[in-house]
Amino acid sequence: MVRFLGNNGLSGSIPSQKSETLTTIDLSYNFLSGNLPSWVNSRLQLNLVANNFTFNSSINRLLPGLECLQRSFPCFRNAPRYANFSIKCGGPAMIADGISFDVDNSTLGPATFNISSIRKWAVSNAGLFAERPIQQYVQNFAGTVSGTNTPKLYETSRLSPGSLRYYGLGLENGSYTVRLFFAETGFPELASQSWKSLGRRVFDVYIQCYNILSMLHQGTRQLRDFDISKEAGGVNKAIIRNFTTNVTGNHLEIHLFWAGKGTTGIPTTGTYGPAISAISVAPNFKPSVSGLPQDNPKKKKHTALIAGVTIPVVALALILIFSILYMKREKEEDDDDDDEVLLGINPRPNTFSYSELKAATEDFNPSNKLGEGGFGPVYKGTLSDGKVVAVKQLSVASNQGKDQFVTEIATISAVQHRNLVKLYGCCIGGNRRLLVYEYLVNKSLDHALWGQKDLHLDWPTRFNICLLTAKGLAYLHEESRPKIVHRDVKASNILLDAELCPKISDFGLAKLYDDKKTHITSRAAGTVGYLAPEYAMRGHLTEKVDVFSFGVVALEIITGRPNSDNRLEDGRVYLLNWAWTLHENNQLLSLLDPTLAEFDENEALRVIGVAFLCTQASPSLRPSMSRVIAMLVGDTEVGNVTTKPSYLTDCDFKDVTGDYEDKTDTFMDEESQKSNASDHSSNGIKSKNNTLSGLNDQPMLSPVNVSGFRESIGEGR
Repeated sequence: MVRFLGNNGLSGSIPSQKSETLTTIDLSYNFLSGNLPSWVNSRLQLNLVANNFTFNSSINRLLPGLECLQRSFPCFRNAPRYANFSIKCGGPAMIADGISFDVDNSTLGPATFNISSIRKWAVSNAGLFAERPIQQYVQNFAGTVSGTNTPKLYETSRLSPGSLRYYGLGLENGSYTVRLFFAETGFPELASQSWKSLGRRVFDVYIQCYNILSMLHQGTRQLRDFDISKEAGGVNKAIIRNFTTNVTGNHLEIHLFWAGKGTTGIPTTGTYGPAISAISVAPNFKPSVSGLPQDNPKKKKHTALIAGVTIPVVALALILIFSILYMKREKEEDDDDDDEVLLGINPRPNTFSYSELKAATEDFNPSNKLGEGGFGPVYKGTLSDGKVVAVKQLSVASNQGKDQFVTEIATISAVQHRNLVKLYGCCIGGNRRLLVYEYLVNKSLDHALWGQKDLHLDWPTRFNICLLTAKGLAYLHEESRPKIVHRDVKASNILLDAELCPKISDFGLAKLYDDKKTHITSRAAGTVGYLAPEYAMRGHLTEKVDVFSFGVVALEIITGRPNSDNRLEDGRVYLLNWAWTLHENNQLLSLLDPTLAEFDENEALRVIGVAFLCTQASPSLRPSMSRVIAMLVGDTEVGNVTTKPSYLTDCDFKDVTGDYEDKTDTFMDEESQKSNASDHSSNGIKSKNNTLSGLNDQPMLSPVNVSGFRESIGEGR
């Protein structure tokens, strides 16, 4: 039995049991983690590349090299060893066109991978040739390929029925030329006038420079609907395609993918899918690592003369180097200490150099500034490969900010979901700490609701933002292992992409806890207006804290106003108070943003009802996020709410960071003000609400809207 489950966004661990008849399993390119189960053995066809598994010595012996092919591609990461690689796909080692090609004649199957002995490159295959009695993953050709001085290079080709990936590992970052060698040897000449000559092999080619934990790992499509014989002008003719790409993550991926096009039964059943004869990757720069071309033997006779001239120069250079090292010793020690911060993060995140990010942002040009929060400024940048990013700088003055920086890296590196912002990598060294995120063109939700007037947020869009935000939180609470509580869910930490799809951002305050714990006692951190009462008052932390915040955000989305606005009359200053008053007067639909020309009344009432349930004083009365989703889509009835939501509306602190007239106050001591990691999203603006990151100085809470705390004293979830 065969199961192909690759590239499906699966998370969690592999089941501890499997059917005895299941012998071929492809689980590549998912987000599976943990230890491999005991049933994994060498008799299985098993492809587990691009996951997040934990390895031990026995697994390393059983599946050698797999630890190098996880999503972080850790082998030689940030310590490159190579600057080129060449592979004779499906055949023996040889020298052709002046290039030394490595052997690639291992037996691949429908779900397999193989890594070279020195871990310089690897190959992964997934797919089963449909209705083909003998599965053949190498094409052998006995004739002569024309159009080349080295026809032997094309005598074999590596085949795949679906997905064939080659990886370059431990590459020095920089610009490379990728050469792909093809020849169609599976069909007879068209001139033969045989029906077998009508066969067509059509596939796509992607080249990916890895610097993001991408969901699909497709990279940049360089060739679409590529037909070897058509491009070469006939079968049995060599053709080379050259591409220039930029490696920034010490890893290069070449992906050949069959998208279901071309013929499948000519000349024999199951003849289709990508085919490639050889690959060569060479740097466009002078490398500083191995893999360099060999010196010309004719130059060796000049060695003595060169040595005599260069020794004095080298001596002077060494004196200069030692002087520089001495002066920079203290700084380098600081850099080493900072680099050690990342050692405990698994998978280890991609790292950028400061100069790389400086160039991307045009030396952090103010014109590229997207916003600024307690964490520090955020800049729009363009990397050398053309990718647009958001670069977030950590303010240098705070130790607490450093902790939040590491928390954010570790949290986002461990989770992947379409409604969570993608972290591309980080930069750490000395006092420089930066995070590199995907750039989202429509900035943050609060900006769209009450800052940016050119965005049209109609009712379907607002409802979809509520629903997809709930799905992102449900993933953090119920699918991620360990569970994650965001602790700072608010409109400014929800970003919108070009299609106005929401992505939760800013995990600087996130907490992780396992399923065995009912709650965590923690110093409260978050934003007044979104804080659950049991957490703000007693530090009682469960996922229901995020549920409360979501309820507030949901009301903000449908009303088009912030949770507090001092410019309004007394009865409408606090959103939850006003909403409850309208509920008591049977006027709930008056809550809706007056700019909404049309809306679905049933959906609107469901959102309001869900928001009331989410903001109940007792966490035991709040639904889980999965139940919130069910209620929003109408699969589950929204329960009746009989208790007024509890809402912290005021505290005896002065506003210190808000830039709107309708400001709410903040729980934040002086140090926290400097180091607060809530920068209000990588593309955002300052929030209307300020952030709480400590309760050392207990505030004097207003008696307004804190009723119901007696109900929340219990430990219910």
